[in-house]
Amino acid sequence: MDSSTLGITRCGNKEFKWGERTYIMGVINVTPDSFSGDGLSYDIEAAIALSRRFAAEGADILDIGGESTRPGANPVPVEEELRRVIPVIERLAGELPLPLSIDTYKWEVARRALSSGARMINDIWGLKHDPRLAELAAEWRAPIILMSNQRDTSCQDIIPEVLSSLRKSMTLAGELGVAWENIIVDPGIGFGKTLEQNLEVVCRLDELRSLGRPILIGTSRKSMIGLVLDLPPDERLEGTAATVAISIAKGADMVRVHDVAQMARVCRMSDAIVRGRCPPKD
Repeated sequence: MDSSTLGITRCGNKEFKWGERTYIMGVINVTPDSFSGDGLSYDIEAAIALSRRFAAEGADILDIGGESTRPGANPVPVEEELRRVIPVIERLAGELPLPLSIDTYKWEVARRALSSGARMINDIWGLKHDPRLAELAAEWRAPIILMSNQRDTSCQDIIPEVLSSLRKSMTLAGELGVAWENIIVDPGIGFGKTLEQNLEVVCRLDELRSLGRPILIGTSRKSMIGLVLDLPPDERLEGTAATVAISIAKGADMVRVHDVAQMARVCRMSDAIVRGRCPPKD
């Protein structure tokens, strides 16, 4: 399916016109234990400063998360997650024009985040943990990102598993009232997949086009890059750039990244090649 047939998703005061260009989601980790080394914990001013920087560097949306999703991370109680994310969302909603996404799989966190100014839900469990997130998205007419997460399963053939998982999540979202245009899918790089499976997902990302919805992908600083290049998270910029460019060529519509300025350049160059989108001449 051509991206131009995916229509428009409205998120707060912004429209995502799928197919025109690749959109950039900047990662704001309000956690002390982020895998990527960028966790800001309770430092609200640091989170605000980073968000302003990302906005200036070309981010289209910011994803605020208060619980690390790295393998082996301890779950965070709801009240603790709220203490981390709500003050940041409240400040940003009043100061920046960019829409905000809440990165959570917990109903109460999502509810409070939407009430505080977030306008998108990013659910790493694709409604498997709490289907009520879809009801919230429907109530607020907010887009929801549904991820395929293999941490609770074991699979040998990864692409059929990802497609099946996402179809189930999409069907459930629709049954609970989420508008078709408000569904975004994410194959879940790094979530319960082997290195080989992660590489295969990126290589075969275009097969997710059969789902008929825009594709978000988050490869930024992920362990698959570290395993291939034998580098720590803070040295995975070039590896991230390679995965972002290839993902765009394979059909990604939005990329979730930690290094906005650099990946914005990668997206512009990739879009010029893949979408024929060149900057206007003077």
